[in-house]
Amino acid sequence: MKIKEHVDVISKAFVEGLRRILGKKLHGLYIYGAAAFPDDVPTGDIDFHVILTDPLTDEERLHLEKFHDTLGREFPPLGSEMDGYYILLADARLTSPPRSEMWARATDNSWALHRAHIRAGRVIVLHGPDPKEIYPPAAWPEIEQTLEWELAYVLDHLDQYPDYCILQLCRLIYSHQTRNVVVSKAQAADWASKALPEWGRHIELARKSYAHQATPEDREFKLAEIRKFLEFARMRIEHARQE
Repeated sequence: MKIKEHVDVISKAFVEGLRRILGKKLHGLYIYGAAAFPDDVPTGDIDFHVILTDPLTDEERLHLEKFHDTLGREFPPLGSEMDGYYILLADARLTSPPRSEMWARATDNSWALHRAHIRAGRVIVLHGPDPKEIYPPAAWPEIEQTLEWELAYVLDHLDQYPDYCILQLCRLIYSHQTRNVVVSKAQAADWASKALPEWGRHIELARKSYAHQATPEDREFKLAEIRKFLEFARMRIEHARQE
């Protein structure tokens, strides 16, 4: 089964389960991230926002935990890689990052980026109104602050996910230089391969990893080179911010 078809099957089961568990409390369900882009590349997870009219009860949280476990068992591997937030409708209408009603009340620190993507149409609406009726526009200053958080995440995960970090740095360079954040990692890698040819091998090996084609030698090269690419990216980003 192709990736997009797999996402469609999981999405159908996801929305049906949420309607059963949450009833009228479910206001909206939106898929964003890689799954909402047309790129024909592997998707590592499914990013989502569940918009709630009222807070979750402890019983509902328990049912949702069991439901996500079921998705993981019935729809491997993506069913166990559902990465998202259960957000109150009142919070979703604000510009400040909302706290989730699930999973240790995690905060969506990339809120401005997610809003920009969703409002630009990089979204799959599974339930609820047009997302523009909920999500407020994101101004560049708050987007730039979110990009700083994204860079900090890269800094903390260089050795753990060098392939992700390389592609994410491509996206961060592109976003700062163009002030356009509505771009996938694959699209940013296409741009960087042409704009930054000296880093072509690094980008290509990161792509291979996402396609599950990388060798142990490829990973060793990325680990040895990732900090060099990081320093280059930081200089390009700083230069773009000063223009």
